[in-house]
Amino acid sequence: MTNQTIANAERELYLTLFDLAQTQPKAHEWLAQLPKWLNDIKDKSRYAHAPAYQAAVGHLPVLTVDNVDLNSPAITIEAQLNDSERKQITALLKQLMPWRKGPFQIGAQIESQIGDEQSAIKIDTEWRSDWKWERVAPHLSPLRNRRVLDVGGGSGYHGWRMAGAGADTVIIVDPSCLFYHQFMAIRHFVGAADNYNTHYIPVPLEALPEHSQLFDTVFSMGVLYHRQSPFEHLQQLKGQLVKGGELVLETLVIEGDANTVLVPHNRYAQMNNVYFLPSVDALVSWLKKVGFSEVRCVDVDVTTTDEQRKTEWMTYQSLADFLNPDDNSQTIEGYPAPKRATIIAKK
Repeated sequence: MTNQTIANAERELYLTLFDLAQTQPKAHEWLAQLPKWLNDIKDKSRYAHAPAYQAAVGHLPVLTVDNVDLNSPAITIEAQLNDSERKQITALLKQLMPWRKGPFQIGAQIESQIGDEQSAIKIDTEWRSDWKWERVAPHLSPLRNRRVLDVGGGSGYHGWRMAGAGADTVIIVDPSCLFYHQFMAIRHFVGAADNYNTHYIPVPLEALPEHSQLFDTVFSMGVLYHRQSPFEHLQQLKGQLVKGGELVLETLVIEGDANTVLVPHNRYAQMNNVYFLPSVDALVSWLKKVGFSEVRCVDVDVTTTDEQRKTEWMTYQSLADFLNPDDNSQTIEGYPAPKRATIIAKK
């Protein structure tokens, strides 16, 4: 069975890259690799759950959508739901758990004649990703009419917010089969409300053609500390930017001077794929070393258990389980608790 939502999204992605290739020769390299990128994510020998995820998206009912709000804290699809639709959609979306980045809302608050409320479906994700967006957004160059790349975009929450801010084209890249299908589930309800300006390619940054120089703004939020070679990651980000383009880099940091970098011995906050946590000054020097200019730190924020926590839509362990129960200023391993900095730089 053809999944119409995914087929439509893939066609619009192809058309976007095709149009881009008329003026940007490097986009031809993206077009050449696109069929493999899109076929691989559906390969059940690679991703055992792919058929189930695709079926969940494919069975979502078609709603009459009154409005789509990409600028509210929760990406909101306003539509009238009957009880059967609400239960069906909730069950299907829960087949795509855990939901980590959001929140999202589908439906509308309706007060009935007998005084009770029919609540919208509220996907309360592990992360209050809107908080991060509120910290970052005031410092950005205006996104209106810009081409934007969101690296490691998860379910696509921030990508939708970028589209809401007026970006001409948003391309989210993330290799997760689950996150790809979460994006497609939201795409199903958003439909053409964003003029199909928001796209998702299910690959990591390193799979993209190098030195494409296609994007006016590139975001990398929550990715750098997972890279074994941070300098290579920074060079790859730089290669996707046009000359004069803007990098928005958000990552874990620690206190210290320009020579301070934490390399966790084993796990950090129970994550086994954390390699380098620099100080802000060290991170700034890294960016300058790979050739960025106008490098500035615009925000430093300690992650709290209000921002990252277990919910009905993400029932596994979360930040509270990763901190020292006797001292929340430390991780369970004894390292400094998660603190995140946002750096903005120009190519």
